[in-house]
Amino acid sequence: MQKVKGKLVLKDGSVYEGELYGNRNAVGEVVFTTGMSGYQETLTDPSFCDQIVVFTYPLIGNYGCNKIFNQSDKCWYQGLIVSELCDEPSNWRNEESLPNFMERLGVPVLAGVDTRAITRKIRNYGTSAGCSCTCGYA
Repeated sequence: MQKVKGKLVLKDGSVYEGELYGNRNAVGEVVFTTGMSGYQETLTDPSFCDQIVVFTYPLIGNYGCNKIFNQSDKCWYQGLIVSELCDEPSNWRNEESLPNFMERLGVPVLAGVDTRAITRKIRNYGTSAGCSCTCGYA
């Protein structure tokens, strides 16, 4: 999966820089989830439709992806924001890595971001419109 320098820009002007995986920008409501596992289930959960989802748990992707955990046939996110993205999962049920899963479904991932700072902002001020994009465009 291609990776470039990227950032999340919130409506209030807050900027969080990281590495952007994928070949498109994401625009949507920025929300967070605190789950320690079940990332694939939330990725394919229609209740997250058109949102940019921030995971507060620091490492996402460590057990990979498997089609038996899909809640639907596609990813409903506009974008995914994580602190650390694991690209070499270790689990006997692993069929593909999370970066490959997201690339196949066309969903950009911004990694290397302080997700807890974003979560505090959302918790204190409510959800916000945002955009994850390459550094040259926002």
